[in-house]
Amino acid sequence: MSEVLTDSKHISITLPNGEVRQYPDGSTGLDIAASIGKRLADDAICIKLDGALMDLNIPLHNDGALHIITFDSDEGREVYWHSSSHLMAQAIEELFPESKFGAGPAIENGFYYDISSPHRFTEDDLRKIETRMLEISARKLPINREVLARTDAITYFQENRKDPFKVEILEDSLADQPMVSIYHQGYFSDLCTGPHFSNTSKLKAVKLTGVSGSFWRGDSSREQMQRIYGISFPSEKQLKKHFARLEEAKKRDHRKLGSDLELFLLTPKVGSGLPLWLPNGAILRDELIMFLKDEQKRRGYQPVVTPHIGNIELYKTSGHYPYYSDSQFPPLTFKDELGVEEQFLLKPMNCPHHHQIYLSKPRSYRDLPIRLTEFGTVYRYEQSGELNGLIRVRGFTQDDSHIYCRQDQLIDEICNAIDLTQYVFKTLGFSEVKTRLSLRDPDNQDKYSGNEEQWTQAENDVLEAAKRMDLAYELGLGEASFYGPKIDFIVKDAIGRKWQLGTVQVDYIMPERFDLTYTGSDGQKHRPVVIHRAPFGSLERFIGILIENFAGNFPVWLSPIQGIVLPINESLNDYAKEVQHALKAANLRVDIDFRAEKIGKKIRDAEVKKIPYMFVIGEKEKSSQMVSVRRHKEGDKGVSSLDDIIQKITQEISEKRL
Repeated sequence: MSEVLTDSKHISITLPNGEVRQYPDGSTGLDIAASIGKRLADDAICIKLDGALMDLNIPLHNDGALHIITFDSDEGREVYWHSSSHLMAQAIEELFPESKFGAGPAIENGFYYDISSPHRFTEDDLRKIETRMLEISARKLPINREVLARTDAITYFQENRKDPFKVEILEDSLADQPMVSIYHQGYFSDLCTGPHFSNTSKLKAVKLTGVSGSFWRGDSSREQMQRIYGISFPSEKQLKKHFARLEEAKKRDHRKLGSDLELFLLTPKVGSGLPLWLPNGAILRDELIMFLKDEQKRRGYQPVVTPHIGNIELYKTSGHYPYYSDSQFPPLTFKDELGVEEQFLLKPMNCPHHHQIYLSKPRSYRDLPIRLTEFGTVYRYEQSGELNGLIRVRGFTQDDSHIYCRQDQLIDEICNAIDLTQYVFKTLGFSEVKTRLSLRDPDNQDKYSGNEEQWTQAENDVLEAAKRMDLAYELGLGEASFYGPKIDFIVKDAIGRKWQLGTVQVDYIMPERFDLTYTGSDGQKHRPVVIHRAPFGSLERFIGILIENFAGNFPVWLSPIQGIVLPINESLNDYAKEVQHALKAANLRVDIDFRAEKIGKKIRDAEVKKIPYMFVIGEKEKSSQMVSVRRHKEGDKGVSSLDDIIQKITQEISEKRL
């Protein structure tokens, strides 16, 4: 089908590699996928034509740029899981005919459907529903999209489907839509914009993971429903791999490891979401801070320190209050001795404070760029249900920097900030890093401060910097902050999970709000541009992710305890102290296990604590003034002199080996 047709009407399709192929008018996405390869046609879930997702079986009549969407992409997984929710609803309807259906979206990992049913679903029911879903898959039912007038759709769901929930959506949420779409598969139909599978056989493996309560449209005054969660894959192998990864994630849970390794403490006595750093955790935290401080110093950053609170007028000027008022602690109100009232706010952001430092004296074009940096603690009142160990807290430290530069310096400074962020990730072992350019939502301009000219310039700036740094990026419309577009970095951890870490933001808005100026070479006042930059982002969140990525097996330079001396019996304790003293003199963090336990248990306990190096001391080692070296997870490394092992470990630390 890829040959050029000259005797009938045809359409021109541009493939992702730039190749243009001709197809008969009315060809479907599945036809095009099949012309490229059978495997691609088998894997295809839907298509994207000129940026719009479409069903595989819709006839195409216009030229355009086309991508075949498979499960390997975020969009493909979302369509796959949304289609699976429809199959689940059909299975439930066949098994429990009195059920009615609310919303059934795809979520980050799988899907759910809210169901109104007189039947109370059990674990046994979930297994029956899974079996029926696979039976429906085996029927290879075609899934067809029907577009009809909203009023006709209301009639259809009132009379044919007798589904009051869909009627309400049509009369309420979709009241301004003259036309809507319905998807049909067998006797089951659902209101949906799509796209979906072309037929039910795409579902190959499914697991329903649980049932919980919910309320219709999230309103506790409305009908209580049952929410069934599930996840599905194109193969049983992928399903098994997913649950194996979940089991591995449990072992890596930073909350458990944080307790086992004595890194941090969360207690209601202090308050939810307010972590206490224990000695081991404080060492880990300090090592990360020193690492970044040293690198920033080499790159021309200047350290500053700002208070934990500020006058509320400062945040009104910046726009953080009331922009973020829903996630801030309430203002603190005081009256001075004259009865004058003053309000303060726990610091939600560091940038307004840094702007005051910039304003503390006149600036010249020769002074720029000025790179201010601070590990500054900020506070957000996150909802209690959203708190999660170190990943989501109410008090956290940002590795915050603000770069004040001239327009002609801007792209270079953005690129330098990107380079620093990439260096941090590489040093800490995050080799798979994707980039998202977070821009405005063009349909929701009220979210953003500033004018069109400022935003257009800022978005062009980040695009140019991304091009210069040869970043492979995706666009995130609506992901910008209220004062500027961002370059966000998404890393993949050791078990394949994605985390958004690190950001570089371009800001033309705050210089206006705070009247930031410098004197140019022409003697006139000019506005600097501000870059907000944080490779770690939140230090707490970053450490939580780092704990899980390493599964607590930190590289030596980050390990709170780098080695432990293990004397075989009490008579060797004095030599063990000599060994510890020599290692500590080389700035190594080394403990001794003086317990009256057998050496096998001491070694096992050191392994559980994930201590990188173990130095076993016996009579032979004492008489030769040596140590027997063991490495965590690797075992015996032989006998070594203290000088040799110190040189080896210090070199490993200085090179920050992983």
